[in-house]
Amino acid sequence: MTLFETGHTNGAISLAALFDGDTPRSPDPGLSIRDLADRITVGGWPAQHDRRLVDAARAARDYLEQIRQVDMSRVAGSRRDPAKVGRLLQSLARNTSTEVAATVLAADAGGGDGPLDRHTVVEYLDILDRLMVIEDQPAWAPHLRSRAVLRTSPKRHFVDPSLAVAALGTSPERLLKDFNFLGLLFESLVIRELRVLAQPLDGPVWYYRDNYGVETDAVVQPADGRWAAFEVKLGAGLVDDGAASLQRFRQSIDTAKSGEPTLLAVICGTGYGSQRPDGISVIPIGPLAP
Repeated sequence: MTLFETGHTNGAISLAALFDGDTPRSPDPGLSIRDLADRITVGGWPAQHDRRLVDAARAARDYLEQIRQVDMSRVAGSRRDPAKVGRLLQSLARNTSTEVAATVLAADAGGGDGPLDRHTVVEYLDILDRLMVIEDQPAWAPHLRSRAVLRTSPKRHFVDPSLAVAALGTSPERLLKDFNFLGLLFESLVIRELRVLAQPLDGPVWYYRDNYGVETDAVVQPADGRWAAFEVKLGAGLVDDGAASLQRFRQSIDTAKSGEPTLLAVICGTGYGSQRPDGISVIPIGPLAP
């Protein structure tokens, strides 16, 4: 369930309406950074959103334990080492919202006997995908003005960021002491939200990065060819950085072939919805709705 579905947003900004040309306007929905850390920990599971935070967090850990001890072997058709699965889940959590390669995961998840075999990691990732525990975010390949080389590796995400929190056995209090990691989890939360909110538009969620360092965190492109790009910034003080990144990205796209963007927006954790003088929208996560 999205934050809109669980009643944690005011629904003042519709993604579908933005694609139809609406300007985002919303008062501050009142979500604090601590509130977001709590919602990331609880997750979007329907059975958990009304429970105490500590109970919801325990349920997510229990779910991963079931995956580690039972479900991996059941789907594979033969026993898979729970210890290796657990270390891989922790590595995926540490690298959420990044393009980490299987070889890096293998080294990071290795135990006393050294790195995991790369083929083992690839097999485990495939099983986790089939179990709907992880869902990679693919790279977008638009027409470019330059000869930039596009990154094609997917970004790693759990289907819900609460599973990353559960894999590491951490808490909102500890997340608030690691703002960089909390920012990655917030990005994963935003990708979860966009994936659900874009379903009525038949719009998958991509990301973009090239070898010149031009990037954007999310691209939503419905079947009709329209597209919108989003930068994700947890802190409202980073909106200017996100807007500058979107401007660089916009300049790299050959819009004669890919079309003009319907929307360029920075999605942030707090604040109010507005449109900047440069045309880039600022959208706090709180008001987002289908």
